[in-house]
Amino acid sequence: MSLQDAHELHVTREKLASLERRYEAVRADAKGDAHIQELTLQSLKRTINQLKEEITRFEAHAIGG
Repeated sequence: MSLQDAHELHVTREKLASLERRYEAVRADAKGDAHIQELTLQSLKRTINQLKEEITRFEAHAIGG
């Protein structure tokens, strides 16, 4: 995925914020299966990092040129 314009950047930032809230909610939840929780956190973190990378790439490209 590669962000193409300011609208996609905005939507991606909203999605990132939502995923970060979800990550914190799962992390704070002491109920449930610890293994499932850990797998969920890993998956969320991977997606969060991907979105951050896309935002950084878009911003660097926009600034650089």
